[in-house]
Amino acid sequence: MERAGLPDEVDVARLSGLVPPLRRGLLRAARTAEHLPDIPDTQIEVLRALPVGTTRSPAEIAEELSLSRTTVSNLLRTMEAAGLITRDTDRDDRRRVEVRASARAVSILQRFDQASANILAEAIAALPDDDRVALAAALPALERLRDEAQAISRSGRGSRPRS
Repeated sequence: MERAGLPDEVDVARLSGLVPPLRRGLLRAARTAEHLPDIPDTQIEVLRALPVGTTRSPAEIAEELSLSRTTVSNLLRTMEAAGLITRDTDRDDRRRVEVRASARAVSILQRFDQASANILAEAIAALPDDDRVALAAALPALERLRDEAQAISRSGRGSRPRS
């Protein structure tokens, strides 16, 4: 049944088939445009969890990203060796380790974000007016979709098929 000319069902297979290639294409184009290093997605997620000026413990990072502490520990070891993060002992609690994105990592993310924005702007400008209007109108729904997908991931519900 349709409401106000809109289908009740979104073509989930079509949408899920579009997102990964769009993301990979954007990532490849941004890396090429800015001569950025090939940083694995999981490391990028860790860096995104460390906004400029903030520190987090490895346990906090693991919880936020729904990764095991062992996985995060291994990631941080690799990322520290690559100069992407720093790890320092907390002054007040010597048992606590504080992780911070390095200046190099912050620069890489800023360059990536700017290149991505430029590439998207160029691609969107090449679309017909109707497509640009549709994309602008879809942004709030896509943001809510992202939030729902993240909530499902955090809750562990994503592994069960819908009935």
